[in-house]
Amino acid sequence: MTLRHLLESRLTQALQKAGAPSEAPPMLGPATRPEFGDYQGNGVMGAAKKMGLKPRELAEKVVAALDLEGIAEKVEIAGPGFINITLKSAWLAGYVNGVLADERLGVATTAAPQTVVVDYSHPNLAKEMHVGHLRSTIIGDALVRILEFLGHRVIRHNHVGDWGTQFGMLIAHLDHFEGQGQDVSGELADLEEFYRVSKQRFDEDAGFARIAREYVVRLQGGDPNCLEVWQRFVGESLSHCEQVYARLGVTLKREDVRPESAYNDDLPCVVEDLRKAGLLRQSQGALCVFLEEFKDKEGEITPVIIQKSDGAYLYATTDLAAVRYRARQLKADRVLYVVDARQDLHLRQVFAVARAADFAPASCSLEHHAFGTMMGRDGKPFRTRQGGTVKLLELLDEAEARAFALVSEKNPDLAEEERRQIARVAGIGSVKYADLSLNRTTDYLFDWDKMLALDGNTAPYLQYSYARVQSIFRRGDLEAPGAQARLLIAEPAEKTLALKLAHFAETVEGVASECYPNMLCAYLYSLAETFMRFYETCPVLKAEDPVRQSRLLLCQGTARTIRTGLGLLGIETVERM
Repeated sequence: MTLRHLLESRLTQALQKAGAPSEAPPMLGPATRPEFGDYQGNGVMGAAKKMGLKPRELAEKVVAALDLEGIAEKVEIAGPGFINITLKSAWLAGYVNGVLADERLGVATTAAPQTVVVDYSHPNLAKEMHVGHLRSTIIGDALVRILEFLGHRVIRHNHVGDWGTQFGMLIAHLDHFEGQGQDVSGELADLEEFYRVSKQRFDEDAGFARIAREYVVRLQGGDPNCLEVWQRFVGESLSHCEQVYARLGVTLKREDVRPESAYNDDLPCVVEDLRKAGLLRQSQGALCVFLEEFKDKEGEITPVIIQKSDGAYLYATTDLAAVRYRARQLKADRVLYVVDARQDLHLRQVFAVARAADFAPASCSLEHHAFGTMMGRDGKPFRTRQGGTVKLLELLDEAEARAFALVSEKNPDLAEEERRQIARVAGIGSVKYADLSLNRTTDYLFDWDKMLALDGNTAPYLQYSYARVQSIFRRGDLEAPGAQARLLIAEPAEKTLALKLAHFAETVEGVASECYPNMLCAYLYSLAETFMRFYETCPVLKAEDPVRQSRLLLCQGTARTIRTGLGLLGIETVERM
């Protein structure tokens, strides 16, 4: 049980003993300022309003009923009814001893594991991965790591775009080359360029566009030759994706791909089931679903188009098939869509239709975890100097090159191999952390200097903090504290750091519930800052045992927590920087 859960349960019991409604939440969290104690409960105000009491009057009853014997040094009422809890240092030391003795740092596996499908990354297989795929890939990977760490059964779904007009266009373009007896292996090496040229031909050459559309019909009709070439493009594209995932340290594998085409055979069934449910209406020749909740101010309903007048299906149709598969076949308890914020209306409509058609039961949570856009310094979506799309591999190459230059400047005496290893870890980590450290719903400015800085809330700063703690043991030629070491809390800085270490488990659980990785980033940055203040005020190597062993235990716990936390974000550490 986390420290927060322990205190919440005691506070909840006290609220109920004081006559508060059973559903009244304690609203407990870490105190924001030292004078407010260690934890603060704000739930009395809401409960008092429901009961028709003055908040302070109810707070007094709650404090009288609150059983924190041996745990709290003092419990105080502040303001209109805030309940401030200050923990006993000796009790906290014993609690944190248990946390640091646990290889999982107090993070328990859940007693109620869920099946969670996470839909993320989903590049378009007609092109190379670019920066537009970065946020979904990084955020999704952090979430699956954290959910798995907590013991949930996580199913990764890489819902790649592998169907549709662009593939007819590519097949036609490939046929053009091969029809002239040309070897196209060199052309396919740069998928982005191959796509660009074929798209230009499609836009400018009516004859080519007609042939490309014919190929789409043949592909969707199961033409063996088209399917063979299509598989060739898919294989080439997936190989490229795997290179990017390997560089990023992302856990997606080939077997996690669940492409658009996987649902192709089910699309007529989706239409028929919507018809049977009485949800389909014809509008201008298209089959649509009209739901009252999407009515605008003028009373017009924005329809969900399921099948166009020419018989073609849309993204909504495929997404409905995917919802049904995940809910019915995979028995998902939660489905997390890590998808661009611009798809908000689309996904709200898909979820609403899925509920109306009973494709997903009420027990299956459908969640859109949106993210904003990566912006360049000009305030526009991040692009190359020439205005083109930035390829992910090129971005990662530059990250490592910039990090190598910085490492070489600061540590020129290190062997080149070690400097390159540090540069790889710091460079890739900086790109990932710059994204994860910000609220995912907002747009953010891509800034090389800021993300590679050795101060502030950055990956290099946290990686340096970890390496600095490790250097304490190297400098003192010390082994890590043994099992016999015990935490002693005498100084305020020791208590603050111990309390921060105790918050790790509840932070991880919070990210799994709310799906905001920046919560973990903020915690790790705060931990690193708290450690630096502790190290400045509490001598470690010069202290005598058992104080020295206690402080080394805090050092070791800080390093382990930073390493574990960064690992859950998909970011590596190095022993020295």
